[in-house]
Amino acid sequence: MEVLITAVGPDNVRLADPIIHYVTGEGANIAEIQMYNHDEQAVFAMLVRMHLPRADLAQLRAALTEIGRHKKLSVRVWSPEERGSRPRLAILTTYRPEPALALLRAVRDGLVKAEPALMIGNRPVCRGIAEQFGVDWQPIGDTQGNPDNDRLVDLLDQYQIDYIVLARYMRILPAHVCWKFAGGRIVNLHHGLLPSFPGMRPYHDAYAARMLTYGATCHFVVPELDAGNQIIHQTAFSVTPGTRLEEIIRLGQEDNEPRCLVEGVRRVVSREVQLHFHRVVRRPAS
Repeated sequence: MEVLITAVGPDNVRLADPIIHYVTGEGANIAEIQMYNHDEQAVFAMLVRMHLPRADLAQLRAALTEIGRHKKLSVRVWSPEERGSRPRLAILTTYRPEPALALLRAVRDGLVKAEPALMIGNRPVCRGIAEQFGVDWQPIGDTQGNPDNDRLVDLLDQYQIDYIVLARYMRILPAHVCWKFAGGRIVNLHHGLLPSFPGMRPYHDAYAARMLTYGATCHFVVPELDAGNQIIHQTAFSVTPGTRLEEIIRLGQEDNEPRCLVEGVRRVVSREVQLHFHRVVRRPAS
């Protein structure tokens, strides 16, 4: 069984040792390990990807949670095989309804084999879509749309979320949230072709560069501010010279972006691809 462990907490000495010693004592074969010390914030973060010949996840969680309690670490144990046939999704939104709507339709129609367990918004715009599909809705934004990231983490844990989908969620997840769900569990839709057009206004930037091809990118999120090096899927469309920017944005938002997200999420939940040392790789056939 493939198992991912993340541990995040105040920086100190000998934080990794007890976790590594415990899992190797249980017969784990470690395939990936990353450790970061964010000195300016005094934060320690670790990711371990391993294979266990036999895994009692409840026992493993209990043991590592106890280690975390002693070391003041927030420890999470997750396996993509625990709910392999129907992983649980959290869909995060802000203003645009089209990507979330397309993903929920794809789940309903069997194209994406997953369970949309939760929709979260820092704005209330997409609440009606959640209600339409019978998905629990949870707001995390204040009147200005500023998200409560501690509440976000609590909700993701409470609903036992496997994958977090940022469906045009127009807020940057802080590094400590990314680390808690690291290893290819956070998928983002960016409304431009990466790495050429990052930032908040990729349509405008491409238009200013006199581009005739526009696109969207579905990629994994890593704790460092993502720049598109973890690309899962991209879609593009072309326009004729002289097409107005407003029409380009409409085509992108209403058709291209939703298609990109659906296929990207499908690849992830079907486990066709995975993130390994911050690189997207095709998962070997089992």
